[in-house]
Amino acid sequence: MLKLLWLVLLASLACKFFFRRWPWELLGVPHVSPELERARALLGVRRDASRIEILEAHKRYLAVVHPDRGGSNDQVYEANAARDLLLGRLAANIPE
Repeated sequence: MLKLLWLVLLASLACKFFFRRWPWELLGVPHVSPELERARALLGVRRDASRIEILEAHKRYLAVVHPDRGGSNDQVYEANAARDLLLGRLAANIPE
């Protein structure tokens, strides 16, 4: 049993070395950070949203939570952070 564990460990490390990804990443198991999911949920955009869709969703959300309309500054800061996170991932073309 211990030999099998060592074999799996070595195979995982070899996969990481040669393919620059862990085996479970190659199997298609998506890993999405909670911050990214929260940003998407806040703005109400899909996983494959384009830059324009993100900006439009941000604009719609700001119209609702703007301090002049009864919202708070914290909600505006949170919306801006969500927009920046999503646009940053999109610009860097970081896979999920």
